[in-house]
Amino acid sequence: MKVYMLSTRVLAILLAMLMVPPAEMWAAVSNEPVLPNPGNVGVSKQQQEQLGLKAAGEVYQQMPVLPDSNPVTQYVQRLGAKLAAVIPADKSWPYQFHVVQQKDINAFALPGGPIFVNVGTITAADNEAELAGVLAHEMSHVYMQHSIKGMEKEQMTQGVAGLLGGILGSIIGGAGGALANLGAQQVGGLLSLRYSRKDEAQADAVGAIIMYKAGYDPRQMAQFFQKLEQSGGPGGPQFMSDHPNPGNRVEAVDKEIANWPHKNLQENNPPFNVAKQDATRIQAYSAQEIAQGAKSGRWAQENRKNGAIPGNVPVSSTTPAGAAGGADNATLANVTYRQVKPSGKYSQFNQGGILIDYPNNWKAAASQSEITIAPPAGVSQTGIGYGVVIGASQDPNASDLNQATQDLIQNLQQSNPGLQPSGSIKTINVRGTEGRSADLMGQSPIAQNGKPLPEHDWLVTVPSPQGGLVFTVFIAPERDFSRLRSTYEHMLNSLQLQ
Repeated sequence: MKVYMLSTRVLAILLAMLMVPPAEMWAAVSNEPVLPNPGNVGVSKQQQEQLGLKAAGEVYQQMPVLPDSNPVTQYVQRLGAKLAAVIPADKSWPYQFHVVQQKDINAFALPGGPIFVNVGTITAADNEAELAGVLAHEMSHVYMQHSIKGMEKEQMTQGVAGLLGGILGSIIGGAGGALANLGAQQVGGLLSLRYSRKDEAQADAVGAIIMYKAGYDPRQMAQFFQKLEQSGGPGGPQFMSDHPNPGNRVEAVDKEIANWPHKNLQENNPPFNVAKQDATRIQAYSAQEIAQGAKSGRWAQENRKNGAIPGNVPVSSTTPAGAAGGADNATLANVTYRQVKPSGKYSQFNQGGILIDYPNNWKAAASQSEITIAPPAGVSQTGIGYGVVIGASQDPNASDLNQATQDLIQNLQQSNPGLQPSGSIKTINVRGTEGRSADLMGQSPIAQNGKPLPEHDWLVTVPSPQGGLVFTVFIAPERDFSRLRSTYEHMLNSLQLQ
């Protein structure tokens, strides 16, 4: 009788187990983590991939990148592929991984899958799990489509072309001279789009799942970021400015993984030690050196020569988007004032709510984000040496004109470390509207005897009738700025916002 009762109980348990779908039964028993639904955005997957490749093309114009044949890059790509393999195919992206020859500790992801990690990040990591954490975190930004969502939140989704500049301006950061490259960027993105703390917390959580599924301890990711923040070293602040701390990362990750099934998680791997040693022998550059090289066109030339640019990445062979005309050469060398001298006669530009006079021997062009007015000989693929850029920003501090102007200057400095204010911000009257004026000094994309000339940039900001801020940047080498001042003042005095 007892044997019969025991068999009945066993049979009942087995029948109950068979009635539960295997996946649900396993989840109930193991609490195996599942990647979240990334949600929907107004830009298709194909468009995001195209956007990411276009943005990657700009990276290769502005930063030194190792070719895929380099052993360090190959190691990073193998590590990235291992992480990507745990993402379900229907939610994954065509991730690609590249290494930037920059000393600073940083990494960034572009929409659709391209991910770039600095050499300085590889040498700073103590083990493979820490580096895997950086890659998993960046992959999570792509997976959750944070860049696109951020742009949508700022109401800047004006099609693929409209998104490109803002995303470049916000993600690439210190890659190139912001003033010299304004024609290729939507400057609203320079101000408005950095990953939020909510995005960072979400990327940590999703990255922890990716790491765990790939066999790495997720705590290593949080501990590495915490170590960077506490170190106060030269690389930490740059990484944290792009990736703001959402709070106690280690505690948050510990809470996230508390109920996950225990398994042996990997911390290090011999190939990491070899790659790290190889990385210490790679020539790496500071942010300022990279900014200077971007202005001269050095990285575009070297990346082509070294075969670093993947075949599916489009690289522009013309002037930056929005640039007016352009010199025949990729760089500006020995341009004289005679080649750019204003005619003294004016045409009128009237488009997009902006009306302004400009010399009739200069050319004006507009994109969805900015207006560029310049002499053809004063611009090239790598920057604007002479001319004017007009743009708009939706700075949340726009009601405080002093603060909004200061915000703009600080963000321009982030993208151009050599840019420095010359004097204080002053009040100025622009056709009856109170604005702000500031002089900035930097390095011109125009070289003489192989060295960049000092550059003078006059920044003027005024409130926009639609809200936000309208800014105008008047650009010239310092040696010629005084000769152009009267022309620039005429242009400013003619400026009307409609």
